[in-house]
Amino acid sequence: MHKPLLKSLLLAGVMLTPAHAMAQQINSDWSPMDDSYGTAETAAPTADAPVEKSRGGREGPRVEVTPYIEAQQVIVADLKNGGDVLTYSTVAAGIDASIATRQAEAQVSLRYERLIGYDNGVEDQDTVTGLARGSLALTRNFSVEAGGVAARTRVDGRGAAPTNLVGNPDNVTQVYSVYAGPTFASQVGNLSVNAAYRAGYTKVEDQNNVVLPAGQQRFDQFDDSISQVATASVGMQPGVLPIGWAVSGSWQREDAGQLDNRFDGKYARADVTVPISPTFAVVGGVGYENIKISERDAVRDAAGNPVVGSDGRLVTNTASPRLVAYQTDGLIWDVGVSWRPSPRTSFEARYGRRYGSDTYTGSLSYQPGREWAVNVSVYDAVSGFGSSLNDSLSSLPTQFRSSRNPLSGDISGCAFGQTGGFCLDNALQNASSAAFRQRGVSGAFSGTNGGWDSGVAVGYNQRKFIASQLGGQAQIDGLKNDNYYAVAYLGTNIDRRTRFESNVYASYFDPGTAGAPDTLSTGANAALYRQIIRGLSASAAVGLDSYKQEDFDGELTASALLGLRYSF
Repeated sequence: MHKPLLKSLLLAGVMLTPAHAMAQQINSDWSPMDDSYGTAETAAPTADAPVEKSRGGREGPRVEVTPYIEAQQVIVADLKNGGDVLTYSTVAAGIDASIATRQAEAQVSLRYERLIGYDNGVEDQDTVTGLARGSLALTRNFSVEAGGVAARTRVDGRGAAPTNLVGNPDNVTQVYSVYAGPTFASQVGNLSVNAAYRAGYTKVEDQNNVVLPAGQQRFDQFDDSISQVATASVGMQPGVLPIGWAVSGSWQREDAGQLDNRFDGKYARADVTVPISPTFAVVGGVGYENIKISERDAVRDAAGNPVVGSDGRLVTNTASPRLVAYQTDGLIWDVGVSWRPSPRTSFEARYGRRYGSDTYTGSLSYQPGREWAVNVSVYDAVSGFGSSLNDSLSSLPTQFRSSRNPLSGDISGCAFGQTGGFCLDNALQNASSAAFRQRGVSGAFSGTNGGWDSGVAVGYNQRKFIASQLGGQAQIDGLKNDNYYAVAYLGTNIDRRTRFESNVYASYFDPGTAGAPDTLSTGANAALYRQIIRGLSASAAVGLDSYKQEDFDGELTASALLGLRYSF
């Protein structure tokens, strides 16, 4: 039957624990208490399978692989612009897999879908969506990690903002991203030694179904990039010395195909942890950082205007000299506090100077029991689109639960592990080719009570784009856009064969461009899953979604679905 999706949220534009290799400060390694609670070895099982227990009470090896095929009929009604009613069918094949052994942990959800439109206004299309994360221990100290995502994202933040990607939505394109690399962690006496390297590739498909408000010109769209990051650190917890300390360094680079964009950054820093009590410490660090972002100009026409190719992207002038968009070189520092009153609660907050201005970062994690988790994150990062997506992927746990929109089949962008939620939606916010500084705060609560799974998420995210004033996308340099969001989820097993799930979500987006309207997007859906016989299940879902922009056509759509799935 359909897999129950415990503690999951259908999120739009939220990242609960963003990870930016060059952007986040080195977390203090101070841990005065036993942290065995909530480790991978005690992670919760998937909802479908019983847990094998070893004699010591820990979970034993578990390998679950569930391929499936699915057929659905969808109806979409336009309740605002003429009342058109469209129907189409989908056929899909996918696989859900979970591996948890002593040497390997992995989670995979992959789906291919073919939409059949019957020539009634919905075009045939193919969609691939999925999320994967895994780790393989080759030796006691050496492991290899990998991850990937296939999803759909907005092309331009000023265009249409559909919350439910049924049919052929405007201003939406396909994005793929993968990464892999080795990780080393060792204890040499009292010293903790860590090192890691990661290489990733990100690709955004061509898409020209972008309609913008009157007077707005289309911004350049991300094409593809190769990103790399290497980190190393050595440190010691308080104990042998009255303070803890760590010395670390990192190098990050992203080479993008579009306008030959290049992000190159490196830093070295030293951190100290000064315990004030068994649960409270003062933390701080100082270091040196060098970041440079550059690009090439676009090909220009006779009037000096940038030339746009058939794919909707600016045509790169390969003979152009490199144009510096952003450069910072100098001292970075931060100070803060760390509080760990129990193995289930941790809090850290820091203030400092970075990127030429004040910077604030912090985190709160609270897990009162195996069934409840709270996460709050305050973040500040400079990155490119590909690096941001790879960094977010690497923060996902190797054992998680993810959900899909019941009407479109898209992944929600979020996954949940034993200690809370990890989301990709901020990284997928829109596919601009320009680098950006991203700041914000996000928080989420999820849990189970009385057989009901619930979750709430709220947050705010701001992007400030970075481009050369002499290049083809000078108009985007310094542009800020702001996104506010709120989400709620509720689900339960009605009986052994029946599952109910529902979602409510809203977001408010300010593109920050003169003349471009703000966008309010809201939606709700509900789904019922029923096992018919072993391996065969039926599903029914309904949804109501809308977005509204001043002086621009909005949408109000109702959708419904009936489907059958056979799991092998």
